[in-house]
Amino acid sequence: MNLFKKDKGQEPAPSPAAVESTKSVGKGRPTPKRKEAQARGLHPVVPADRKAAKREQRAREDAAWERQRMAMITGDDRYLPVRDKGPVRRYIRDYIDARWSVGELFLPASLLMLLIIVGLSIRSTTMMAVISFWVLTAIYGLLALALVDAVWCWYRVRGQLYKKFGREEVRAKGMIAWYVLGRCFTTRRWRQPKPQVGRGQFPS
Repeated sequence: MNLFKKDKGQEPAPSPAAVESTKSVGKGRPTPKRKEAQARGLHPVVPADRKAAKREQRAREDAAWERQRMAMITGDDRYLPVRDKGPVRRYIRDYIDARWSVGELFLPASLLMLLIIVGLSIRSTTMMAVISFWVLTAIYGLLALALVDAVWCWYRVRGQLYKKFGREEVRAKGMIAWYVLGRCFTTRRWRQPKPQVGRGQFPS
């Protein structure tokens, strides 16, 4: 029975030509070292003249800041901050600037009333305490009235925005309620960007 079995020890050895052809398969060149490959892939990121590059960078930043400052005055939408960009935000500003808001009177009126309270507190009499109480009550009353007026303004301007731009586009701009509230409570002279319309000139 062993006569028909193949002897494992007598397998033919591969020829030298086959071994040589096997070794030649590949890139045909030595693999470069890791440091050499990284060195060839590097690009100069540091400028030759750092001082000149820093001056150029600062000049670009100053120019961008100046364009934004002028845009806050002229209302140029190209250079406004992201928070104020777009026709939706421009419409909100024009609508609020065209009306009288109770909130824009709140800050100066509150400061005046607080000065009155401080002046009256120097004299610790019963009458002065009563007057201070009513002045403080007036401040809270003015705040409540300003909040009601701002909410009413937000309700009106939201309806106008939906008609002009569509509900989906307005909602895509994020929360407009805080934008309306902040501008309603800011005195007209201190508003940023500056008002571009007069009183009564409501946007169409």
